[in-house]
Amino acid sequence: MPPPPTKKKNPWTPMAAGCIAGGIEATAVWPMEFIKTQLQLQSKVKGQLPYNGMLSGLSYYVRTTGFLSLYNGLAPTLVGSMPKAGIRFGLNALIKDNLRDKDGKLTPGKNFVAGLGAGVSEALIIVAPVETVKTRCIELNMPFVGGFRHILKTEGLSGVYQGAAATAMKQGSNQGLRFMWFNEYKRIVTDGGEKTLSPLMGLFGGMSAGCFSTLGNNPFDVVKTRMQGTQASNYSSTLDCFKQIMAKEGVGAFYAGIVPRLGRVVPGQGIIFMSFETIVSQLEKFSIFQ
Repeated sequence: MPPPPTKKKNPWTPMAAGCIAGGIEATAVWPMEFIKTQLQLQSKVKGQLPYNGMLSGLSYYVRTTGFLSLYNGLAPTLVGSMPKAGIRFGLNALIKDNLRDKDGKLTPGKNFVAGLGAGVSEALIIVAPVETVKTRCIELNMPFVGGFRHILKTEGLSGVYQGAAATAMKQGSNQGLRFMWFNEYKRIVTDGGEKTLSPLMGLFGGMSAGCFSTLGNNPFDVVKTRMQGTQASNYSSTLDCFKQIMAKEGVGAFYAGIVPRLGRVVPGQGIIFMSFETIVSQLEKFSIFQ
């Protein structure tokens, strides 16, 4: 006799847990995101930056502009991170529930599609405007309000959505790869759900998912960053940005900033997946989230 279909979970539970986990993760790893963005924005001009890696970059800003300057651009990201992660985890759970077979199972391909759908959705709803303001704040060394006003003054409201297509490509591939990896990892280490996923195993799973997705989609991240920077007018479209980078800088340019990005993404995804799994288990104790 086949097992009964998996009961669909309350979609508000992963959404609420994702919101909380997103805020924790963003705050914990922001300085590494700051350095990663700087390297991607300026790697095309050899020798312009007075540092060439994450540790030297962190040291440089602490010495020259103070520790708090490492958090320029955090405000728009922190404001966006909580609903962004909520949408991501909530939609991923909702899409997965609708893709399950009659036995309640999911293939890696279906997990990728669920993550892809969640990633594109979060990109178009929140990530594109937030990432644009964040990138400008970092590039111009401005606080959130100053960077937002600068965009409105020089480009208008449409400037806030600069690079939306590249952002959707980046977020979609990112979350597709991450959720596909993590769900397969979770299935293996929990024997198909027979065992409980410990916080430590959740941390390792999230870190490995972050590493896998970063190696797989860094070119999209570089293009997204260029399309949202102050030199975005040099490119007529996302495809043109790809072509110009390839023609002028070569394949290696698509992996600019990958080391500091790994330094930010790997622990960040470990934190967010560990936090999410732990928070979900706690929220499910309340009747409203069951």
